[in-house]
Formats: sequence, structure tokens, C-alpha cells
Amino acid sequence: MSIALYRKYRPATFAEVRGQEHVTEPLRQALRNGRINHAYLFSGPRGCGKTSSARILARSLNCEKGPTPDPCGVCDSCVALAPDGAGSIDVIEIDAASHGGVDDARDLRERAFFAPVNSRYKVYIIDEAHMVTREGFNALLKLVEEPPPHLKFVFATTEPEKVIGTIRSRTHHYPFRLIPPSTLRELMEQILTEEKVPFDPAALPLVVRAGAGSARDSLSILDQLLAGSDEHGITREGAVALLGYTDSGLLSEMIDALGARDGAAVFGLIDRVVEGGHDPRRFTADLLERTRDLVVLAAVPDALDKGLINVPPDAVEHMREQAERLGPATLTRAADILNSGLTEMRGATAPRLLLELLCARVLLPGTDTAGEGPAMLARLEQLERRVAAGPVAAPQPPVPRHAPAVPAADVPPAPDPGPPPRPADPAPPPVRRPDPEPRPGPAADDWPDAARPGQAGAGSAPRPEPQPSAPQPAAAPAGGGRAEAGAIHAAWPQVLEAVKRRRRFTWMILTGNDVQVVGMDGATVQLGFARANDAKGFSNSGSDQVVQAAIQQVLGVEVRVAAVARNGATPPAPQRPASPPSEPSGWAESPRPADSRSAATRAEPAEPPRDDSGPQRPAAPPPPAHGDSRSPHPAPPPEPEPDVPDPENDLDADDAPAPSGFSLIESELGGKIIEEIDHNG
Repeated sequence: MSIALYRKYRPATFAEVRGQEHVTEPLRQALRNGRINHAYLFSGPRGCGKTSSARILARSLNCEKGPTPDPCGVCDSCVALAPDGAGSIDVIEIDAASHGGVDDARDLRERAFFAPVNSRYKVYIIDEAHMVTREGFNALLKLVEEPPPHLKFVFATTEPEKVIGTIRSRTHHYPFRLIPPSTLRELMEQILTEEKVPFDPAALPLVVRAGAGSARDSLSILDQLLAGSDEHGITREGAVALLGYTDSGLLSEMIDALGARDGAAVFGLIDRVVEGGHDPRRFTADLLERTRDLVVLAAVPDALDKGLINVPPDAVEHMREQAERLGPATLTRAADILNSGLTEMRGATAPRLLLELLCARVLLPGTDTAGEGPAMLARLEQLERRVAAGPVAAPQPPVPRHAPAVPAADVPPAPDPGPPPRPADPAPPPVRRPDPEPRPGPAADDWPDAARPGQAGAGSAPRPEPQPSAPQPAAAPAGGGRAEAGAIHAAWPQVLEAVKRRRRFTWMILTGNDVQVVGMDGATVQLGFARANDAKGFSNSGSDQVVQAAIQQVLGVEVRVAAVARNGATPPAPQRPASPPSEPSGWAESPRPADSRSAATRAEPAEPPRDDSGPQRPAAPPPPAHGDSRSPHPAPPPEPEPDVPDPENDLDADDAPAPSGFSLIESELGGKIIEEIDHNG
């Protein structure tokens, strides 16, 4: 019957202990100097050499040539305390997991005062010392504090914080560490060479990974692979199948599919993983480790030579190409998503569903608004890849209503102009208001003469007006994928139309508060508000995301929208000139949506909200412009037009004040204010 590898190759001296030089060298020097403490505490992960070092210390203390750092190995004590020896009556090992009570501690205290039988010291090795109860430690406290000269204690534990402080303070504490992967690989190569077993070098990193820094666990896995190997020895394929790891080729295909944003390939690979019997949790862990290797390769191209990654050498070149193609920001964000998802998979009843959702989040960085860091960097990298791929075609603006290229079936019906005024009272000429920007919607000049609201029929003398030019298409974003402030400013009317179709509430805020595009900060469009509270309320209501989606629809770019205050001051109201100014060259009014109000009414100054509770006094018409030959004398005030409500456009963006809370509740939610309660009375 063969002996397990971790027992057969157990170290017999401090020189044979691997990866714990920070512990073995001070102990050897203490043995040389003769400065030996009465109690030691060895702590660290399982299988890293704590108990073996405790036996080596006892062997060094009781050697006939000792105390010595290098036991002779031939005396009776060294032979008895060898890894395959029968043991010594003066070296007592106690498993505290089953002997940690107060009665066991009292029995140990009574036996400890007897002198050793045939050795220099009586050594107690208490394994799993954290399992000793508080009462048991208190029973041992006096003995550990003032032991007889022949007594030594060695406590070994994986949880030193559970050893009471009064015991820890009386010991020399030596923390053991996990063994480095390179050291474990050298140890396994040496053992396989001594066992004369052929092996594939690519299989050893899998064993090292499964061992997780523990020499005992790694040698147990190696022993299992050795037991199931044939004449070809240990192969990488056999290690992958036995340990349940994901094949490297499958991981590489998944990384390529995620980098290419190929959703069909990604979900097809997930189906292959599940149908092949692989655990989704294991696949997620393997994919996370592969992503980590790519992050390291992106930062350190020679990571394999420096021992920073454990991958087959023939796969490094392809992994380096993947790291360059995806970029560090995208890889880091994917690693964060996989890491959080791996935590959520613990105890999950549908791990495949969680894996699919994780991959969907990696595929769509534009929809992830949870964080400001990796998601934004991933979007910037996506825009840079678009720039490198070539220019992006400029989106076509909406065709104006009066353009002849639009089929008649697609033209929306003309708004109801209301009842025509009396022929004897012609409406005053419309006054064109100066406007700093082109406004969305049809202007007064876009109406045919026969159907212009507020005008007489064929008998009226039309005033010559300059014909508006057709709206120019929005300029393509600079750089083929990046938006500039000028391009967004020029396309702002089309953006407002897109906002209105998406959410009328947001459109009312933008038009009622005269919101302007004030600049760009990287990939963030800044919208200027007159007051800081208005900007804060705009962001809290989710309207910034509506504008962001509208900009993406019109310009085809992904940006963020931030509401800012325009220096904290309200801009002055524009002065209305006495005569209609001529429009600057290059300005053209964009088509305006259907409006129930006439052109003359829209040209009038803003009025306070209408009070329907009593009769209304007709507003005085503005004086005629100088030089107008059609009106030599002031015209009498016209009859007020009947107020015909339009459910689609009951508020005009030019004249309506900023919506209040009650008006929004009534217009958007259909609510009705019953009464107001005064809580101060």
C-alpha cells in the first residue's frame, strides 16, 4: 500500500520547508544562539507547514547533538521523530478539536510536571489551538506562564485571533503564509521526477491553482492525478476534466465574443457551457481569472516571464492581442461585473440566468448607469473605437411640413385656425420677435395665405415677408463619434422635438425655462438653467436621461447630460423692438408642431395666466410698424378670438410660464385640487 505524497515527502528539517523562510531562518538562528522560548504560536492557512515545523522544532530540541538547527537524523530521538518514525513518548500531540475542554487542560497540567523519560525536553504540540475553550485556556494559563524547565509548548492554529490574549502574550508568534505558485510548481516537478512519472508542464499550473497555496492540498491533487494516469502520465486534458476547469479555448472564445459585442456568440457559448455539464459558477470564476490575466497583460506585456500570470506559453500572444483590442477600462469593468456576480451566485437557484445577465451587462456598457468610473471609461473606449473605424454619417433632420419631398399621406393635418375674424376688423400685422436661436415648429410665414390664422381671405393685402430657407441638416459630430457643443447647439431644435415626443414634461421644462446648451465637459453636455434649484430638480426628475436619449437619436452619439446654473443669475428678458427686425443671414426657422393659436397671437407679448372666472378685457393691439402703408390710421381693437383648447398643445413654449406643481398635476396626471388645508392655524 503506497503512502500519500504529502506524507511521503513531508519535510524532516527546517531546510526542507518550502516557502516559509521568514519563519524557519529565525528559528534556526534562535537554536544556534540557544535562546529558546518556552512557548511558540504557529499560525497560518492550512497545509502550509505549521505542524511539520512544530515536529522539526521538537526534533531539533531533543537531538543528541542539540539543540541544533540541523538534526543529525541518526540518534534515537531523530529517528523516532522522523516523518515516518514511530514517535516519542516525550513529544505529545494533542488535537484541541476533541481535547479542548477544561478537564483535558487539567489532565495536561497534572502530567506536565513529570520529567521527560529519555529526552531533553517534554514538548506539547497543541494542534487546532483555537478550538480550546476559554475555560481550558484559563486552566493552562498558569502552566504556560511559568512552566518547569523541561517543558515546551507549541500551539498551531489557523485562527490566532481566537486564542485568548493572555496566552498569545506569553508566546513567540510566527505567522506562516501561503506558498507561492512558483515554489509549489518546483516542488511538484521534483516529486514527479523522483517518482519517474511523465507529465505535461501545462497541467501543473492547474494543480497549483486548485491547491490555492497549500502544499498539502496541492500534493493531494497531484496524487489523485497520478493515480488516474496511464502510460502517458499526467496530461493537461486529464487535469481539466478531473478538476472541472473550463477549457482555455472556450474562455478565449468568450473573451473574443464579448470584445466584438456579439451577443449571439456569447449566449451560444453559455448554452455550450451548461449543456456540457459545466458549473456556471466555475465558468464565471474561470472567466474572471482570465479577465484578470488580460488586465495584467495590458499593463505588463512580459507578465508571463515575470511570473505574474499562470497560462500556457502558446496562449500568451493571443491573450496579448485580446488585451490590446478590449482596453484596460473595458476589462476592468468586466472584471468588476463578474466579481459582483460571482458573489450573487452563492446559493442562487438559477446560476445560468445570472451568468446570462452578467454577460448582457458586459455587452452593453451604455446602459450601465450604476457607477461613474469604469462604465464611463468603457463608453469612451467605445467612442474611440468608432473614431478609429471611420466617420459616422450625419443623421437626417426631420423634414419640414411645407417641404414638397414629404408625401401627402405623411403630412399631419393643419391645425384648426379657429373662427375667422370679421372682414371689417383686419388683424394687425404680426410682429416678429427676435429669437437668439431657431425655434422648433412652423413659423407664421410657413402658413399658406388662404389659411393663415388671424388674416382676412383673398381680399386682404398680404404683407411681403422674406421666405424662410429650408432647415439645414445637423452637422455630423466631430471626430465621427464625438459630439461638439457647436453641433449640439445647431441641432437643438431637432433635439427638442425628439424630447417632446419622448416626454412632454421634460419639453415643457426646457422651453419654459429657456434652457440653453452652455458647453461641453468631455463627453458631458452642460445645459444652463437660470437658477441652481431648477438645475437640481431637472436632474432629480430623470429628465437628463430623456435629453441624453434624444441627443443620441438625433446625432447618433452617446453623451451624458448635466444640468448647471448659468452663474447663478436669471438672464434678462429680451427687449421687443417696435419694428420687425430682419433675420440674420443663415438663420432659418425650423418647422413648428401643430398649434391652435394664430401667428398674430404668438407674436404678441406674453400675457399673465387667463382667469376664466370673469369677463376678459381684449388686449390692445400693438402699434403698426413705421412705414407700413397698409395701416395709415390706427386700427380698432379686434374682437378677442375664442379660446379653443387643444389637448395636444395646450401650452405654448414661447408664452407659457414655467409650470407649477399644481398645474403639472392637473395637466399630466389628471388630478384636481379639492381644497388646501392650513396647518399653521
